[in-house]
Parts: sequence; C-alpha cells; structure tokens
Amino acid sequence: MRRHRRTPALTAAALVGALLAAGCSSSSGGKASEDSADGVTAGKADTPRMTVALITHASPGDTFWDILRKGAEAAAAKDNVKLIYSSDPSAGTQANLVQNAIDQKVDGIALTAAKPDAMKDVVAKANAAGIPVVGFNSGLDDWKELGMLEYFGQDENIAGQAFGERLNQLGAQHALCVIQEQGQVALEARCAGLKKGFSGTTDILYVNGTDMPSVKSTITAKLKQDSSIDHVVTLGAPIALTAVQSASDAGGKAKVATFDLSKELVQAVKGGSVEFSVDQQPYLQGYLAVDALWLYRTNGNFSGGGTAPVLTGPAFITKENVDQVAGFAAKGTR
Repeated sequence: MRRHRRTPALTAAALVGALLAAGCSSSSGGKASEDSADGVTAGKADTPRMTVALITHASPGDTFWDILRKGAEAAAAKDNVKLIYSSDPSAGTQANLVQNAIDQKVDGIALTAAKPDAMKDVVAKANAAGIPVVGFNSGLDDWKELGMLEYFGQDENIAGQAFGERLNQLGAQHALCVIQEQGQVALEARCAGLKKGFSGTTDILYVNGTDMPSVKSTITAKLKQDSSIDHVVTLGAPIALTAVQSASDAGGKAKVATFDLSKELVQAVKGGSVEFSVDQQPYLQGYLAVDALWLYRTNGNFSGGGTAPVLTGPAFITKENVDQVAGFAAKGTR
C-alpha cells in the first residue's frame, strides 16, 4: 500500500519557537452547562452508558502508558464510558485484542498503529461492524488510509526536526539516536526527523527496550567505541534515565536529551543530567481519544473534519520551564 505523507502547516522551526515554553496546557470554555442539549454537557455526562476499548502497543513497565491511560480514564469518568484497556507490544497480538473488542460489540475503539499493516484488516472489520475507530500516538501517516475517524498525537517527524534544530542551538556535533523498538513507525520517524533537522552527524542505535541492562550496556559500549558522540538522543523517559548511567559509565562528554516525560525525568531535567525533553502530552492523547468517541456517538462530532490530525506536541521541557509541569508530573498526568 502506498502511504501519502501529510505535513501540517507548521514547520519545525515554527514549532520550536511557538512551543518552547508550552509546559502548561491552556484551556478555554464556553458558557455554563445549561448550554447543553440532549444530555451533552460540559460537566459529567448523563448520556447512555457506552463501552470504549483502548488498545495500545505498550511494553510492560513503560511509565509513558500509565500517563496516557490516566487521561483516558478521566475522559471515561466524565463521559459515562466503560473503558476496557488492553495492550501488547506484538503487532499481531494487538490486532487480536482489537478483534476481541469487535467481538464484544463495543461502541468505539481507540488504538495505536505502531505497525500499521497489522491494523489494516481489523480496522476494516470494525468499520464493517459499525464501530467507529480513532487513532492516537502512533500511525499519523496511516490513520486515514486505515479508515480511522480521527487521530490524536504528535507529528513525530516534525518533532524530530525541532529536536535537531535545538541540538544545533546547543552546538552539538554528533548525535546518537537510540531506538528501543525497530520498525515502530513513530520511533523511526523521530530519528528520521532528527537527521533532517540536525546539521551534525546522526548515528542510529537499536536496543531492546524491554531489557534495561542490555540497553545500558549497549549504549555504554557505543559511547566507548566512538568518543566523538556528544549527545545521546533517547525516545522514551526510561531509556533516557538509563542512558544517563551509560554516559557516566563511558566516562566521556556525551550529554542526554530525550522525547517523552515522567516524574523521574522531570527531576533529571531539573538536576541537569538530562538537558531537555520533548513532551507529546500522552494524558491529552488518551483523554481526547476517548472523549472523541463519546462526542461522535452522542453528537456526531469529529475533530479535524476527518482529514487532519489533532496535534498534541511537541512541547519542549527545559530547565527554564520544568517547574511549570513538575506538579502535574508528580501526579502522574504529565
């Protein structure tokens, strides 16, 4: 299947400037809940109970998905939704989980498409069964072709370019981009964007993200082998914290910067062991995915007109603005 690239209007350079200080989300509301119709309100919904399946490619122990799930649960509580969460890093098993949701006749499905080809048939089956499907987090280039209604997430290629441009500003010369799951489209897009935005040399290193001792030893060995690497770029908070240990063990000059956030990572940014993080706001992704299905079922709404994704990042978290999100991260929502 040919995939067509859809690039949002914002350039990487614009995103760097516009989102550098986007540590805190803003919100705006309309009039009070009396402006409701047929039970669709700004407060807790009194619409009929519905069931939504949220299905991800999460690996065990990755705190990123805990944050995303909290957002989904918050939307479910507001919208009178029964939320069924399941995950598996194996694309084939994840597709089976989607089929299970179809068999249960859920009212909506929200899923990640880290391996889009594996999702093609089951999304088609959901559509044939009249079950709306929205995508989030992974699969930005493929959600329309897969037949999904909406998509919520970060343009990973644009985020990677913005990351690379920030490294340029820091005077970096040689970056090592560490991918913890080979073939995962969002991770591969981050490093591809980094190569495009970064004016220095970029090397790619594949590691097994489910085996942290192996991650640590592999990064350490690479840094010892090539002392010219001055920045290790990781694609998840747990990998970043491990890379900090690797850089120390290697005894070189390499610094660490990363994608994604956790409460531990916030402390690392505050302490200076991690230079900065790019936050794609997983809480928002989970919240919007569930809320979107409720809105579609109760009021026929869909964001982006079915043609454009809703972007949740990138937001750069640095030592200068980390205090703005530290309280939220401590609660496990950023």
